Amino acid sequence: MARATPTRDGLRTLSIRGLQVRVHERAGTGDLADAPPLLLCNGIGASLEALQPFVDALDPRRGIVRFDVPGVGGSPPSPVLYNLMTLSSWVGALMTRLGHHDFDVLGMSWGGGLAQQLAFQSRRRVRRLVLVATGTGSLMVPAHPRVLRTMLTPRRHRDPEYAASVAADIYGGSMRNDPARGAALLHDVTRAGPRRGYYMQLAAASGWTSLPFLPFLRQPTLVLAGDDDPIIPLVNARVIARLVPDCRLHVYRGGHLGILTESDELAPVVDGFLSA
Repeated sequence: MARATPTRDGLRTLSIRGLQVRVHERAGTGDLADAPPLLLCNGIGASLEALQPFVDALDPRRGIVRFDVPGVGGSPPSPVLYNLMTLSSWVGALMTRLGHHDFDVLGMSWGGGLAQQLAFQSRRRVRRLVLVATGTGSLMVPAHPRVLRTMLTPRRHRDPEYAASVAADIYGGSMRNDPARGAALLHDVTRAGPRRGYYMQLAAASGWTSLPFLPFLRQPTLVLAGDDDPIIPLVNARVIARLVPDCRLHVYRGGHLGILTESDELAPVVDGFLSA
């Protein structure tokens, strides 16, 4: 089935604190017209289009905000290095510019770190938190060194043949039987930015950990984790679920990209949590 792409009327470029950001917004409708929108924070090196299969599976009435991190997709790189704390503040300014004081946040993989930082740093604005295939940063149970080596470069985002060759090992789940699907998920619609944007994302998370502040999060939190995720071993989700006071853990059968490959299964779980 062909995948939809973000409608052009919701796609625009804004200047936030001197940085250009490519953002896509879908307004809430019907019963969800006045509900806080869901802000999506993507994985490393992936543009806002990458989560389209998941967006398509969510309740179409739900408001959605997506953006390209500086240096990724259609957002130019930042002239200076940033970290997750400064990026969190910048994303808060973006949501203010869009007119949203309160919002829900979903972060996948690298974006899960940003989502955790947002929930802590903007605790009066983030209503609910969803963490997908993510960990606690530098203090977590790491992936196998072979997987970590692959993650150190943006090559899989730029070379479809290489992406297909490593998909089974790094993404797990259904990618083990259909590695070409992993390459397609990264290359069919997503946009690669300059290489330095990827390395700036890596640097932003260097030395960062959420372990000290997880017990102080007060937002209802949903953690989604695959039982076959080579990048983020399942034990990391269990650690988060144990430390966050109001947390629910949902383990699905699948790998790191389960939110894309099993969208029809996982989107209703997220919808139900956000609407509870």
